Amino acid sequence: MDSASRAQRRRITVAAAAAPDGGYAWFILLSCFLVFGLTFGVIKAFGVFYVEIHRYFETTATGTSWITSIAVATIHIVAPVASALSARFSHRAVVITGGLMCSLGVVFGAFANNLTELYLTVGFLNGFGYALTWTPTVTMLGYYFEKRRPVANALSSSGECILTFVLTPLFQLLIDSFSWRGALLILGGLQLNLCVCGMLLRPLKATKDPTNGSEIKAAEESLDIRSVSKEDLDEVKSSCHVGKELEISEDADDRTKWTELKNKILLYVDYTLITNAQFMIYSMFGVFAALGFFAPALFLVPYARSKGIEEYQAAALMSISAVLDLFGRVFFGWVANLRLIETVQQLTATVILLGTVLLLCPLATSFSELVAFSGVYGLVYGATVAIHITVLAEVVGVQRLGSALGFFMLIRSSGGLLGPPIAGFFIDKMSDYGTGFLMAGVSLIVSALFLLLLHIMNRRGEGTANKSQNTHKNNIGQSLGGEEKEEQDMA
Repeated sequence: MDSASRAQRRRITVAAAAAPDGGYAWFILLSCFLVFGLTFGVIKAFGVFYVEIHRYFETTATGTSWITSIAVATIHIVAPVASALSARFSHRAVVITGGLMCSLGVVFGAFANNLTELYLTVGFLNGFGYALTWTPTVTMLGYYFEKRRPVANALSSSGECILTFVLTPLFQLLIDSFSWRGALLILGGLQLNLCVCGMLLRPLKATKDPTNGSEIKAAEESLDIRSVSKEDLDEVKSSCHVGKELEISEDADDRTKWTELKNKILLYVDYTLITNAQFMIYSMFGVFAALGFFAPALFLVPYARSKGIEEYQAAALMSISAVLDLFGRVFFGWVANLRLIETVQQLTATVILLGTVLLLCPLATSFSELVAFSGVYGLVYGATVAIHITVLAEVVGVQRLGSALGFFMLIRSSGGLLGPPIAGFFIDKMSDYGTGFLMAGVSLIVSALFLLLLHIMNRRGEGTANKSQNTHKNNIGQSLGGEEKEEQDMA
């Protein structure tokens, strides 16, 4: 076997390293915790900026909501790029680069003269940086945890809740003290901590690629094809005419080059996921869920202000929601780890409940009623977010989680992009922020239908597998029985 073949085999052995579920894995969890807080936590707390920017530029609810929606959509669209860059370079380098982009985007946004400039800076550039930080960090967390993965995902995502709880009143204080522009400058400095999070991402035993299964398969196919092609060519050279030999040789070379190209692509992006029916169904759930995920957090503070709630009380609603969100993530992540029911069933129940809670939001008009709504909304939202990545890992397998997460975010981007503006459109038409919550609730209930379909497909797949296994056992039993009968006849 030549040196290239031995190198490929060594890469395959290294890529199969087991998850430690402890030790340095806790530092990876800490990094992911902070990344969640400084990305999606900031997005949820941005509702405080929404009110001030809406007033300053005297624009519509739809126009202002595009800032958040562009950031969310960019996170989703760039996620596959972040996965590929992590495979090509390293998770650490990509996250550090993303942290710098986030900081620059927000700082540039502080000097914006119109909404378009905010779209490009706080929306696109900041969202691009979020994608480069969030996707590789979550992928690395999946490498370091296996047995405790549901709890690890829940604990890491709780960073979004804790920093939302802290940042929402902090942003309001900074805006009152330094205006929204000064607050954005301070936020830009705060987001430099994402670079520190990137420095914590130590590779797991030199595992390079997030799609380990794809790399192994690609490397093995490459080895097989190269060896077969060489044997075939030697045989052709010994038995065929020279002209025919050259023609076959060229065809074999073309096939080998094409196969090597496909294998090289698979090292970075596992595009075969689009042929996985369960994955595509789960991605459609993601599209409709994203329509309802981000609008409520953006419009909760404006909705409270429209009901006459004073600004610090309105900001406190997001903090209350964040506290219950934290409890929901940790508790229901622990419940998922007990495996009492299938994780997809648990996710379906929480999504339906979350949609129902959002439909009831317009009934809350006083501060006490809004406190109750914020608490219940945060609890159920946390229960939903705690396990949706765990379900994705179960659908595709942890070996393909890196590429799956990238493609899932890409497909879900349309929901993240259109959710807040669609809600803003209904708000502008009806002059009532409550209609935005109604839209979000309907979208989430529709998304639950795709989870039900996924559950049915999983049950049918299990039934087919069990039937095939029973048939195989029966065939073995019949074969053994036939041999015993022959031995008795011979006796």
